Amino acid sequence: MNTAVTRSAAALALLALLGLGTVACSAPAESTDSKSDSQPAAPEAVEEVEEVAEPVDLAGEWTQINSNSPDSFQSATITADTIEVSWNSTDTKSLYWAGTVTVPENGSTSFTFDSANDTSKTDSAMLASSDPTKTFTYADGELSYEVTALGTTMTVRLEKQ
Repeated sequence: MNTAVTRSAAALALLALLGLGTVACSAPAESTDSKSDSQPAAPEAVEEVEEVAEPVDLAGEWTQINSNSPDSFQSATITADTIEVSWNSTDTKSLYWAGTVTVPENGSTSFTFDSANDTSKTDSAMLASSDPTKTFTYADGELSYEVTALGTTMTVRLEKQ
């Protein structure tokens, strides 16, 4: 038998099967005749789409929400991969922390990250932390970390503005 004819016949058979599969899978047309035999419609296949969670966006301005004084508080500015935390008091602003930010790519809404100190900025700042790293926690829309000053340690809680 001629191979060109065999291939053509196989291709036609495949097209016919694909055509039947398409017709067999299509939903029946709705009838406007109320006396017609009505059969339950076949359930439609629901395509499951896996949603990919977006990483949390920390970028922006943050302000302390648990300060003991409205005139003395901490604030932070976060970019995609850096954080700078400042002491704020009436008309002054002093650097406390400058470091890295790492947000998990899996879209987690509660996580911690260790920020590496950018000593090129903090070494010359009198009120800056000298710690090599600082652990930040993000949960429920708040960013928190510990601050030790004058022998007292407290947890600072920031909220995005």
